[in-house]
Amino acid sequence: MTHESAAPGSRGALPRVLDLIRDIRVALLTTLDRDGAFHTRPVQTLRVEDEGTLWFFTDVRSDKAEEVRVDTRVSLGYADTAGNRYVAVSGMGAVRRDPHKAQELWQVEQRAYYPDGPRDQRLGLLRVEIDRAEYWIAPGRASYLYAALKAAATGTPAGVIGTNGQLRRRTRPR
Repeated sequence: MTHESAAPGSRGALPRVLDLIRDIRVALLTTLDRDGAFHTRPVQTLRVEDEGTLWFFTDVRSDKAEEVRVDTRVSLGYADTAGNRYVAVSGMGAVRRDPHKAQELWQVEQRAYYPDGPRDQRLGLLRVEIDRAEYWIAPGRASYLYAALKAAATGTPAGVIGTNGQLRRRTRPR
C-alpha cells in the first residue's frame, strides 16, 4: 500500500486526483436541498483544469442550480469499478451563464438537453473548485485474497490495499 497526503496549499495529490477525474469523467454530484437533505445526481465532467477547477453544464432553472446558489458546498464521487479506481471530492460550486465559456466546453451530444446550442437560455455552467479530495486505486482480486489470508493467519486486519491519497487545499471555518 502506498499513501500520499498533502498539506493545505500544496499540490501533493492534486495531479493524480485530476488525472483520475479526467479518465472517469462521470460523477455523482451531491448538493443540499432546501430541507438540508442530500440531493445526488449524475453529471458529466466537461473540463478539468490543472489548478483544480471542474466544469459541468446545468440548467440554470434546475434544483441543482438553486441548491448551489443557496449553499455552495458540493461533493462529487467518481467510480471506475472495472479499474478499481475511486475519487471523492468536496469543494465550492458556483452557477453562472457564460455563452462564450459554454461554446468552449460544447459537445454535440449536449444538444439533446440544450437544443439551442451554447447560447440556449437555460444553459448554465457549474464550476467546482476542489477544496478536498481523496482517491483509492485498488489492485486486483489476488491482492485482496492475499491480504485476507495474511489477516486470518496473523489476526491483524489489513489496512488500505493499494494506493490511497488525500488532498486538502483550503481550510474553511465551521
